[in-house]
Amino acid sequence: MSELVNFIKRDIKNFYYSKIKHMSEQQIKQEYLRKIGMNIGEECFIFSDKIETAEPYLVSLGNHVTIANDVMFATHDASANFYLEGVSDIYGRINIGNYVFIGMGTIIIPSVTIADYCIIAAGSVITKSFYEQGKVIGGNPAKVIGSVEELKEKNKECKLMTWGMTFEEKKKYLIANEDKFKPM
Repeated sequence: MSELVNFIKRDIKNFYYSKIKHMSEQQIKQEYLRKIGMNIGEECFIFSDKIETAEPYLVSLGNHVTIANDVMFATHDASANFYLEGVSDIYGRINIGNYVFIGMGTIIIPSVTIADYCIIAAGSVITKSFYEQGKVIGGNPAKVIGSVEELKEKNKECKLMTWGMTFEEKKKYLIANEDKFKPM
C-alpha cells in the first residue's frame, strides 16, 4: 500500500511542477538535486537517474555540464570498514568543471576533480582527478586518450544537426545523410 501512496505523491508532485510551475523534467530533476544539497551550475543537462548520492552536498557541477544516462557518482567508499579499524567509509568530493560532457555509464569515485572543457568517454571509470583542460578521458581506469581539438578534427566530416526534429524528421534526415556517419 505504501508503494501506491508514494506513486500517487510523486504523480501529484510531477503534475504540480510541470503544469502549475511550468517546469521541464530537467528543471524538476535539478531542483530536487539542488534541494538535497548538490551544487549545480547554469545550463546543465542531467539525463542520468543514478547520480543521486548519499552525500549530494559533496558534488559540485560547473556551468554547461551534460551528464548522459546511467552515470553514477560515488562520494564514499564503504569498503574501508573491512580493512580499517574504527572507520565506516572514506569520503571525498566530486568536482566537475565547466563545459564538461560525461558519457553514458561512467562511474566517478570519491575525491575526483575534472577540469573545464573535458569529454569523458562512455563507460569510463574515473578513479583519479584530471586537471588539464580540453582533454578526452576514457577507459577503466580512465586516462587521457586525446584532446578535444583532436576529436573535433577527427570527426569534422561527421557533422549532423538533429536537435528539435521530430522522430520522423530525424529518421528521414539521418537516412538521407548516412554518408556523413562516422566510418567504422
